[in-house]
Amino acid sequence: MASPARKGRPPAKATPRETTRTNDPARTMAGILEVATAEFANKGLAGARIDEIAAATRTSKRMIYYYFGSKEGLYIAVLEESYRRMRSIEADLHLEDLPPEDALRRLVAFTFDHHHGNPDYIRLVMTENMERGAYLAQSKSIQDLNVPAIQAIRKLYDRGVAQGVFRAGLDPVDIHASISALTFFNVSNQHTFGLIFKGDAQSPQAIATRRNNIVEMVVRFVRK
Repeated sequence: MASPARKGRPPAKATPRETTRTNDPARTMAGILEVATAEFANKGLAGARIDEIAAATRTSKRMIYYYFGSKEGLYIAVLEESYRRMRSIEADLHLEDLPPEDALRRLVAFTFDHHHGNPDYIRLVMTENMERGAYLAQSKSIQDLNVPAIQAIRKLYDRGVAQGVFRAGLDPVDIHASISALTFFNVSNQHTFGLIFKGDAQSPQAIATRRNNIVEMVVRFVRK
């Protein structure tokens, strides 16, 4: 027979177990990547500090190393996540549902908007170029992440050629490079360009004009 509860003491109530960072690895890793992105973008690989990332995420160096192996491993994961996020948004543009020229316009405009709204991404790419691509070369997923971007351009370009809208003989990788170069510069060189030419290149009107001009440049380059 079960013993009765002690007099004057109510039975204990079961309480739900709290979800903490330690038992929610996906949330923990996402938080670390978010903070690490800003840290690496602002200070570069050499200047970034794991201690500061740990403090900002209320974790520990030990936990960061557990998930990412090393400072360099975290840096590579940040690069991969930055590319993965951009490619994921690109996949939602539904370029295949648009006529070729409209699809190209949407892709160029999206790339411009993404770069303008994500300066940390630009700084990370600049940092990795300063490293001569040494760490991105170690990534096991970066090639696969970027294949869809070239495939999307190839498909819309081939449709445009087949319909007589685009001129033949262009390389989709070169088209991608041209889009990247034109949309990248506006963010990467904004400070030096603004100081040298003394214009307000970052005003809403200037940004809108630059965006439209870049879209037109790419379309006219490809158009038949």
